[in-house]
Amino acid sequence: MQIQRSIPVFLALAILFAACKKEDAITNNLNPSPTGTTSDADRWKDSTLTVTKDLYLWYDKIPATFNARSYADPAAIMTAIRQYSVEPGFTDPVDRWSFAMSQQEWDNLSSGVSADFGLNVFFLQEGDLRVRAVEKSSPAGLAGVRRGWRITKINGSNNITTSNANFIVQNVYQSNATSFTFQKPDGTSVNLSLNAASYQENPVVLDSVYTVGGKKIGYFAFGSFLGDTSKMYSEFDRIFNRFSRENVQDVVMDLRYNGGGYVTAAEKLADYLAPTSANGDVMLTQKFNDKYSAYNSTDYVSKKGSLNLSRLLFIVSNSTASASELLINSLKPYTDVVLLGASKTHGKPVGFFPVPEGSWYIFPVSFATVNKNGTGNYYGGLSLNHQVADGLDKDWGDLSETSLASAVNYITTGAFRLAVAGKPSVSAPQNADVLSGNKALDAPNFKGAIDTRGVK
Repeated sequence: MQIQRSIPVFLALAILFAACKKEDAITNNLNPSPTGTTSDADRWKDSTLTVTKDLYLWYDKIPATFNARSYADPAAIMTAIRQYSVEPGFTDPVDRWSFAMSQQEWDNLSSGVSADFGLNVFFLQEGDLRVRAVEKSSPAGLAGVRRGWRITKINGSNNITTSNANFIVQNVYQSNATSFTFQKPDGTSVNLSLNAASYQENPVVLDSVYTVGGKKIGYFAFGSFLGDTSKMYSEFDRIFNRFSRENVQDVVMDLRYNGGGYVTAAEKLADYLAPTSANGDVMLTQKFNDKYSAYNSTDYVSKKGSLNLSRLLFIVSNSTASASELLINSLKPYTDVVLLGASKTHGKPVGFFPVPEGSWYIFPVSFATVNKNGTGNYYGGLSLNHQVADGLDKDWGDLSETSLASAVNYITTGAFRLAVAGKPSVSAPQNADVLSGNKALDAPNFKGAIDTRGVK
């Protein structure tokens, strides 16, 4: 679904992202490359503001007195303009996402190349820090670390509390070398010293088929819509062919930590999940600011695979954002969508484009999306049908993990409860400290809907 648009003032289609499998990107042709002097730095700040005042969804709220040169760099400017995202019905500014980063950083991020431990962590409860996810090819993955392991020491310190979240972030996400003490599910402990290294992320966390109560249930845990899209699409095809071959009747999509990525990848996944009756109908509409309303565009369902589902279950959380929410919202007009998880979703019904500025890419929020019924504007997040705890003490695909167990029981019995004898349903309200701590631990993770299709 390649769309060509024409926005004449500042933008021209010029380059191809090798990291994005040569999908089109936007470039800005206002100025030649800077030479590195102070005046050039100021000129790029001015240019960043000029482009933002043109593309930003709330461009008309940025005051004429806004001084881009008073900020350190494009990243600081993007953070500063968020305060002007005034949206009817919301007390606070709604933009939490406009950002900028170096072109090299973005090329790595967008292609799924990381250089860290490959470890993500969350608190199960106060003082109980768990591995929430591990990248298979990362240093942590290669060392055998698994989701659900408890971290009892970091660099010899056992001060593993929510009040020490900054220490955890620095040593888990920002360090080149950290020592950990892990406690495994069997109670044994292991000491591991991890060194950061470059690796290719695999967004497919797990796919499996379960037979429970006479029902064939397909489970697909998916971590990101960023990365090598050709491999991603090949995996979609493999997984849904498997589901069809094994006569899956219900699908549980686990997007609890999926912060988004490419709009086109979310649309591709929706094509497999949508019922046959949706083929050729509206998937979503992108809406720009009023300067560029003529370039609003609509994409359509192109049904793939033979699954014809009347119901979809999504496991979500506050980390489920942007392109993930777009996927869910786009399917709601066509099938019974059931959301369960620890909390409602993140609340990002908008997206952006990478716009080159010197050695940076800037990402001012530039479009909103709505589904076939015109529904969008979910800045407060998509609401749950059932709240259930994130089973951080269990590995992916464990049928006793609270969220997955609740989904399976809903499918087989019509009730949201755990499939573990003698255990009551675990609802998810966590104390404020744990929620705040996990928000800090989740902050470094990308959240976005990226449309790399050309605008010219």
